[in-house]
Amino acid sequence: MTTEGSEHVLEFDYIIVGAGTAGCLLAKRLSAQPDINVLLIEAGGRDTYHWIHIPVGYLYCIGNPRTDWCFETAPASGLGGRSLRYPRGRVLGGCSSINGMIYMRGQARDYDRWAQLTQDPRWSWQAALPYFLRHEDYWKGADAFHAAPGFDATDAHPGKAGGEWRVERQRLRWEILEAFSGAAQALGIPASEDFNRGSNEGVGYFEVNQRNGFRWNTARGFLNPIRGRQNLKIWTHTLVDRLQFAPGDGRGQRCTGLRARRALPGQRAELVTLRARHEVILCAGAIGSPVLLERSGIGDAARLHALGIPMQHHLPGVGENLQDHLQLRMVYAVDGVSTLNTRAAHWWGKLGIGLEYLIKRSGPMSMAPSQLGCFTRSSPELVWPDLEYHVQPLSLEAFGQPLHPFNAFTASVCQLNPVSRGAVHIRDDSPDSAPHIAPNYLSAQEDRHVAAQAMRLTREIVSQAPLAAYSPREIKPGLDCQTEDELIEAAGRIGTTIFHPVGTCRMGVPADDLAVVDSELRVIGVQGLRVVDASIMPTITSGNTNAPVLMIAERAAELIESARLAR
Repeated sequence: MTTEGSEHVLEFDYIIVGAGTAGCLLAKRLSAQPDINVLLIEAGGRDTYHWIHIPVGYLYCIGNPRTDWCFETAPASGLGGRSLRYPRGRVLGGCSSINGMIYMRGQARDYDRWAQLTQDPRWSWQAALPYFLRHEDYWKGADAFHAAPGFDATDAHPGKAGGEWRVERQRLRWEILEAFSGAAQALGIPASEDFNRGSNEGVGYFEVNQRNGFRWNTARGFLNPIRGRQNLKIWTHTLVDRLQFAPGDGRGQRCTGLRARRALPGQRAELVTLRARHEVILCAGAIGSPVLLERSGIGDAARLHALGIPMQHHLPGVGENLQDHLQLRMVYAVDGVSTLNTRAAHWWGKLGIGLEYLIKRSGPMSMAPSQLGCFTRSSPELVWPDLEYHVQPLSLEAFGQPLHPFNAFTASVCQLNPVSRGAVHIRDDSPDSAPHIAPNYLSAQEDRHVAAQAMRLTREIVSQAPLAAYSPREIKPGLDCQTEDELIEAAGRIGTTIFHPVGTCRMGVPADDLAVVDSELRVIGVQGLRVVDASIMPTITSGNTNAPVLMIAERAAELIESARLAR
């Protein structure tokens, strides 16, 4: 350590910004070499809050500044001028500490499309699959599509050795969800026991990232086993101000490190300058990574000039291409069956739920936010499913509000491949300022049409015989919405984020004016700087986004090590 003025200067081989889903995996992989010195930085604190680890605890983590950045979107015309709560993890484990725990890779076509857009076959489904397997610990054991510890990676299935990321079946069943599954099958949607084999078409229970009834976040999976490594430092409560640069070797600027504000327990926050001998790696997510790039002078020149930020490198794609899944939460009241609404309505019901979890680690407290999944097509002409359902044995007006006083279920449906594109940008150069987040939901006509079709399809499923015994009645949006225009307006009223922002530092070829990183995740035109998180996805995956981010990080770890050995 040296001192420059009143600031400490520390040097590491690699500096990872963001100890979320990608950052935790990268920290473990890069520090596996004892001669490599790694610093992992997290703006939030440690994952010691008990509600992080109890699955139903997401209710107490989202919207809680202890674990969430507590962002909000800009008012959206497609949502009738509404703003939405936009949770992002601010704690060790990042979004894996507050998300829905659903393990979902997406569809083979997603990765084949990435390979096409980047002109790099290493991002195809077949090439990506071994990187999913490298860290998976699958409850059923290993096969051609899954991995579990104790297998040799040189066996017939590359990557079969498995690892740290536990995937389990859920520890509960609900009669109303079984009925919804039967109704979907009656409409011709096949049953599925595994959504992660390249095509996720079908209906079945989601598999989740839990171990023995507890949430399994990336801090527990990847960081906890290596806390004793002398070559890895983990700093919490450390907010990065901006990156630092110096002239490169004739190919533009080189990122040399960063300045950060570190809050030490019982002491005043201190400013620290950090140097990176090899690379700085941004794992701050689809919101945090583009914001840090812009604050550091990498982004659209005109935008940064207007904010008075010195330009380091003109990359107009920074913060653009924001994609997210908009869920349409359709609610149906039912009779003759118990749902969480009434089961948790009284103290004795809550006591029973608590005792079941305490004794068996099962029941509603072990629930992921959504239990039953369904992937299908909004039109029979489509080759691949373009809709995903998250079905829940409960209902409420909005997230964070009380459950309805009557028995009901929610069939939440989202379009997997939205055409609408939004953006995230800084408002000023302060690291304490919230960014401007504008997903622009339903801004594309195609998305509005698919939303209307999805709601019609939901009504078809609910009208099937397996649900008839429960007399389902549509509460939201209501059967007064029938025409295309009425359904589109209803989608704007009931639509909300399912927390899958991606794409804001998109991967592409250098000739693409809006690409931010190349196919090896290096920031285009800047040396010594990579982005490794959901922001690099050129297009959103067809499902929940946590598992793809782990695959991206696994791939990045190999790329970074190859670059180190080539020096």
